[in-house]
Amino acid sequence: GLFAWHLKNTGIRQIPCQFVHLCRVANDRLITFQYFNFLKRMYVTQYNKDLSQRAKPKSDSVASPFRELQQLDQEKKVIHKIRPISPVHQPLSETSSRNELREVKSAAETEDSGPPVRAESKEDRQWKEMKLRLDDLPGILARLSKIKLTALVVSTASAGFAMAPVPFDLTCFLLASLGTGLASCAANSINQFFEVPFDSNMNRTKNRPLVRGQISPLLAVCFAASCGVPGIALLTLGVNPLTGALGAFNIFLYTCCYTPMKRMSIANTWVGAVVGAIPPVMGWTAATGSLDAGALLLGGILYSWQFPHFNALSWGLREDYSRGGYCMMSVTHPGLCRRVALRHCLALIGLSTVAPVLDITTWTFPVISLPINLYISYLGFRFYRDADRSSSRKLFFCSLWHLPMLLLVMFTCKKSLLEKEDKGDLLGGNHGRAMEITLP
Repeated sequence: GLFAWHLKNTGIRQIPCQFVHLCRVANDRLITFQYFNFLKRMYVTQYNKDLSQRAKPKSDSVASPFRELQQLDQEKKVIHKIRPISPVHQPLSETSSRNELREVKSAAETEDSGPPVRAESKEDRQWKEMKLRLDDLPGILARLSKIKLTALVVSTASAGFAMAPVPFDLTCFLLASLGTGLASCAANSINQFFEVPFDSNMNRTKNRPLVRGQISPLLAVCFAASCGVPGIALLTLGVNPLTGALGAFNIFLYTCCYTPMKRMSIANTWVGAVVGAIPPVMGWTAATGSLDAGALLLGGILYSWQFPHFNALSWGLREDYSRGGYCMMSVTHPGLCRRVALRHCLALIGLSTVAPVLDITTWTFPVISLPINLYISYLGFRFYRDADRSSSRKLFFCSLWHLPMLLLVMFTCKKSLLEKEDKGDLLGGNHGRAMEITLP
């Protein structure tokens, strides 16, 4: 009885341990669904290569379509436009993911059968000639002729005509202004025709009409000829041959000397200053028909003014000039660029003082013009000392209002024709008395 009781007690105690052991063995020996799926994949990849090539991983309904798009990009080597996806914390529904997968698959199928799509992309990358509209033609021709620079040239020529010590002739003034403007348009158009490959490398000039292909080079040359020939003929026949010769010489100097010298030597700045100094001389010769000291003085003022104006402008465009291959003082000789600008700022004071000596203005002109000349000289000294972009910009913007103000003051202080006639009569009367005294 005791033995049976002992076996009964030991069996009851061992029942929990045996149950746990049986559960462990069952768990180790049972094949789960994941393990069965793993065995199936192993069979497919190792024993049936045809199936392994066609097998694709099962798409996860929660997976982000961004990863699937990346996988398709790596397989197809094609860039797709990816739509914005929802944030990560918002779960995607199964229907939305299936729709996006269908769109991606359809896009991939169209790209697989897509020689026409690739052909269109290649055509888009090719250069296309821009179509010319008649409504845009006046604006294009205005930019081709540098209409703002042409307006400055005509204004300086008008100032030279107004400063001449002769009675004002309206017809001659209009013909001279029109001829000078046409000559300037022709010179600027030819200049842009020659500099197309160089202007395309500069940010300041890359949007010019010839660079962008808005007009053809043949049209630009025809426009230059249609401006230059009537302009020179108008100055020669309508004004006088001297003014026409100066206009033709200025076109030649700007297009055939200054333009190629910009890529050869820094002497182009001095040649360009001569080009800018000729228009007021043309205005003077249009009124008087001769080259006098007053014409040379006006030309000298314009010649000196251009150095602080252009040197300050080119200082902020050094990177552009370097890319374009232009040889400018601001790029190759920065110290000389600043010294020349300051030197000619001071020269404006001396030239203003010479005007009354040559009997062109009264002595009030150098006094009234002294403050503005001193101010531009001060800015030229700041540019010489600091050599930064801020000082160059201040000098450049000062030069824009300095020239018209200086010419306006010079015109207001101009000696009247009556004073010169009275002085001439007085000198003639004294000379006659002297002749009468010397004669027996």
